[in-house]
Amino acid sequence: MQKLYLENSPIAYYIDDAANKEWLVFVHAAFVDSRMFEKQFNYFSGKYNLLAVDILGHGNSVNAKKGDSIEKMSDWINLIFQKHGVPSAHFVGVSLGAVFIQDFANKYEDKVLSLACFGGYDINNFDVKKQKANSKGQMSMIFKAVFSVKWFAKANKKISAYTSEAQTEFYNMNIQFKKKSIMYLSKLGKLVNKYPKKERKYGLLIGCGEHDIPMEIEIVNEWAAYENCDKIIFEGAGHCVNMDVPQQFNISLEKFLQTHKA
Repeated sequence: MQKLYLENSPIAYYIDDAANKEWLVFVHAAFVDSRMFEKQFNYFSGKYNLLAVDILGHGNSVNAKKGDSIEKMSDWINLIFQKHGVPSAHFVGVSLGAVFIQDFANKYEDKVLSLACFGGYDINNFDVKKQKANSKGQMSMIFKAVFSVKWFAKANKKISAYTSEAQTEFYNMNIQFKKKSIMYLSKLGKLVNKYPKKERKYGLLIGCGEHDIPMEIEIVNEWAAYENCDKIIFEGAGHCVNMDVPQQFNISLEKFLQTHKA
């Protein structure tokens, strides 16, 4: 994957466009970066053109200027599309990444072939009570980060991953997260319930791990009950399913993508 930067923005992104086929876009979870998809990059290289984006304040997207906000993530991704002539793409988002790919679909629906959201929720139809409970849990974790990123990373790895290998990988990325980047996450709520719920014109896959927190499993099951979508609860996985069970994840994702070609 070639590392590039989007002009007039703080955004770093990574491209593998040797396949000359449909595009597959990856957006990572909070407090880590695009390296969480390394096993997906290896699996899908040559099968799809690949694009991964570091969210503002994460990975190499840290040289922000006044006025830069996570509310601009969708527009920055669209500018990357324009720069590289990407007409449309399949999107994969884990946790926080699932929020941003849905926001992109809200703004640029004609550029979306499919969405695959893991460890996330429907941002156009998110229950206020669950939203408050989710925010409370996030603030508790962020409180730890303010005092010590190392302390925070040790606690966060157990929530974010289930297997020891994935926990170690998550921790090694999380430990590099900068405290000052926490401020960007304060705008996240502005992307939730911003647009009305409507029928999607593209395929949707949602899921989480069987060892994710009970509220996330409940959210995924409720989402699947009213949405025309595919659902997977991955065995042996926690929140970041692509890291816990990469082989199962890759095969399931590929099967879904093959049913939603352009």
